[in-house]
Amino acid sequence: MKGRAWKFGNDIDTDIIVPGRYLIYTDEERLSKHCMEGLDPDFHKKCKKGDFIVAGLNFGCGSSREHAPIALKGAGISAVIAESFARIFYRNAINVGIPLLEAPGITKIIEDGDEISIDMENATITSKNGENIKFKKLPPFMLEIINKGGLIEYLKK
Repeated sequence: MKGRAWKFGNDIDTDIIVPGRYLIYTDEERLSKHCMEGLDPDFHKKCKKGDFIVAGLNFGCGSSREHAPIALKGAGISAVIAESFARIFYRNAINVGIPLLEAPGITKIIEDGDEISIDMENATITSKNGENIKFKKLPPFMLEIINKGGLIEYLKK
């Protein structure tokens, strides 16, 4: 996977990912229009399919709503790379088909706008200067859920 990194800080909660006033919607397209709008109102216009979010500690904290990972998926985010994740958000994201990659030290290496690539098999992220960063490899069953497009599609097959 290759794409642009959108860098955010620590403690990005689900209300920042998609504000609570949009919880009346459940479809990816509509939710994606409000993805990260509290920090960048034009995020949905600038983000391209295949891009990544890079963040600090505790990404996805707050409520356990599934709307947040659905909005990220709808925005075209192919993976979220962070120092750490909130537990419930982690599982919700996997269930909708978004890989979450835990990479300690990532925010010291990757800057906003960097082009990066991810090698899921070798659990490495390559920065624009060719530096490799290791991430915690996902277990095979989670990769299978992600590859099928989420838990529902996985269970259908």
